Amino acid sequence: MPLRVDYDLHGFTPEGPPTLWRYAPVLPIDAAHAVTLAEGFTPLLRVEERVWVKDEARNPTGSFKARGMALAVSMAKALGARALAAPSAGNAAGALAAYGAAAGLPVTVAMPEDTPRPFVEECRHYGASVHLVPGSIADAGKWLKANGPAGAFDVSTLKEPYRVEGKKTMGYELFEQFDRSLPDAIVYPTGGGTGLVGMWKAFDEMQAMGWIGKERPRLVSVQAEGCAPVVKGFASGAEKTEPWPAPRTEAYGLRVPSPIGGFICLRALRETRGTAVAVAEASIVPAAQELSRRTGIDVCPEGGAAWAAVGMLRESGWLARGDRVVVFNTGTGLKYR
Repeated sequence: MPLRVDYDLHGFTPEGPPTLWRYAPVLPIDAAHAVTLAEGFTPLLRVEERVWVKDEARNPTGSFKARGMALAVSMAKALGARALAAPSAGNAAGALAAYGAAAGLPVTVAMPEDTPRPFVEECRHYGASVHLVPGSIADAGKWLKANGPAGAFDVSTLKEPYRVEGKKTMGYELFEQFDRSLPDAIVYPTGGGTGLVGMWKAFDEMQAMGWIGKERPRLVSVQAEGCAPVVKGFASGAEKTEPWPAPRTEAYGLRVPSPIGGFICLRALRETRGTAVAVAEASIVPAAQELSRRTGIDVCPEGGAAWAAVGMLRESGWLARGDRVVVFNTGTGLKYR
């Protein structure tokens, strides 16, 4: 069962440099004691009159994973960890390797053997020990559990509570960037689901502090047709996700067949009157290219899937032209090339 961090919440005014550490009163550690590479406060860039892209590629190591690893590694070090380990589809491994290096802690990662080579070399560049495993991230996790270094602290998605705390700062940033309001809908590419879960948690915290009322952005989980456990669970009315057999997609961050927090994602979608969308594999890369050519943003395949989903939701009428919509580009596309 995933662990959760809760706080004795009091209102505060975000202040300090433009990093996620502006939100220290709702984080488990402050910047002065953290392992930080100045992550967070990524730009919100307008695509159309009422559509924006939150560009997480601007983070250290080129993805939103830097947010979660900054908090996870900071707390692991503060609590006495001597080594770190995690399975990853790509970006999380690179972020863990970088933050482990910054913390002076050895890192071991296991990744699917068909992970694009730049992700693998990035980890090695930071000094991590890399093991390539046949299959998906689920298989990498099984390999690490059986063969990983003794005594290494496992920072897998939702195996510890602090990665979510880093990811939730995306929601706090949106509140600031929308001048103390929130968009109508957030379209988010979903693998393990910590970003979606984190923002959902942030909005509850904001309400508890009196920043917002009961209103919430409608959360949209975007997955690929070849690996869509959250979409299937949502459509079937299930309370939890089921493992996806033979997961396939070139958007590697979406190839998570058994998200440990799948049941939390489903709860977040339903409580915010959101939805879940599976995007055809053939549309992902063209959508990423279209968004890049329209905006100059370095869009990754996962971001392309989210952009494709916007078109699908508009066509179905679920998104109205007047809705304020934020689409997340969760990382750089450079590592895929």
